Amino acid sequence: MKMAWWKYLCMLLLFYVYTGGLLLPIPHQPILYETARNLYFHVPLWFAMILLLVLSVWYAIKYLRKGEIDDDIQSVELANTGLIFGILGFITGAIWGNYTWGSPLPQDPKLLSTEIAMLIYLAYWVLRGSFRDEQQRARISAVYNIFAFAAFIPLTIILPRLASNSLHPGNGSNPGFKIYDSDHKMKLVFYPAVIGMILLGYWISSLRIRYRRLNEIVENK
Repeated sequence: MKMAWWKYLCMLLLFYVYTGGLLLPIPHQPILYETARNLYFHVPLWFAMILLLVLSVWYAIKYLRKGEIDDDIQSVELANTGLIFGILGFITGAIWGNYTWGSPLPQDPKLLSTEIAMLIYLAYWVLRGSFRDEQQRARISAVYNIFAFAAFIPLTIILPRLASNSLHPGNGSNPGFKIYDSDHKMKLVFYPAVIGMILLGYWISSLRIRYRRLNEIVENK
């Protein structure tokens, strides 16, 4: 089977980012120094996660409108991949915070609200495992998926920006990271990293969706 062009692009971008990109010089700012390279991992993972969750909600809405089980398959697998990327983003953020803040999980409004948002989404897995009837599981989890995403965005993006004592860049009175990156060298790696990570997330989701479809065919036989 011929591989789609965007898959080659994904591999090329990630190869560039995580080999040559990591060797490019970066602005050495106080406290950050070489840990700033985590920007290529932490933030792109979260960009990919949000896009995957948006697509998951879109297919959840489609399922509620049409009742086609394939829409549920796409919704759940996009959510699964998005949650995996979110967990990896949280871990890379904790590692970064350990070097820049002195603690991987400080009592910070941004981190606390993100932890709550992640727990809400982790309950999605528990909910789907609580029903044996396929249609009932798909319908209830689709509704939960929509409300989980509606809570996720305020908890991770809106509310932390209102806090005045957040350590996280871009929240409260703490300026965004881009203000410190005055020569913009890191953007040459950061933007390809975001595109590559989004393509990788979609690629993984497409493989999981194909696998789930094959399982459905085997079970129906």
